[in-house]
Amino acid sequence: MRAVLTARECIVRMCTTMISQSPGLAKTFGPTLAEGKGQAFDRSVRRACQMMLPCAICSKGCWRCCPASRICGAPDRQLARFAREDAACRIVSSAPGVGTATVIAFVTTVDDPARFQTACDVGAYPGLTPKRYQPGDVNIGGRLSKAGDRLTRKLLFEAATAILYRTLPLIALRQWGLRLSAHSESGKARVALARKLLTIRKTNSMF
Repeated sequence: MRAVLTARECIVRMCTTMISQSPGLAKTFGPTLAEGKGQAFDRSVRRACQMMLPCAICSKGCWRCCPASRICGAPDRQLARFAREDAACRIVSSAPGVGTATVIAFVTTVDDPARFQTACDVGAYPGLTPKRYQPGDVNIGGRLSKAGDRLTRKLLFEAATAILYRTLPLIALRQWGLRLSAHSESGKARVALARKLLTIRKTNSMF
């Protein structure tokens, strides 16, 4: 599951890089491509290809392999099948706003939850806990350690953002995050919510 997820992330990153660089390359030869990465952008790229510009000729073949949704179709279907068949993935995916990629990244990173003594220890594994500076009697908290897997940390942060600001059900986890963001920064609330999501695997609790 982890290998398929890593391959999908590489494909998305390459397609994003290509989409980001295409407007600059096309503008060198005259046309201005539409902003974004939707259908309007695709149509503007195809019009540039019809003009037989040097940059368009070079990118015409590889652009037909885009968009990313077409390339990532097979990995997405395979990841969705993994998530349906695995019991741990079904527990994590019960939280609204948590997608298939986040579920796979989370489950494969935590692996065996029995190797963590408490649920709070799981949050330190992907680097979602602050650093501590403790010389003698001094105890100073710093920024996030970011010592664990970067992909898992990013996906958990995105899932926390979706739970706070994009999902409709007012579940207890969302209420807790909204109360935290009311008297703290939004970024800190999302990090705390992402760290709290990690306890699902340890406690095996459904939403």
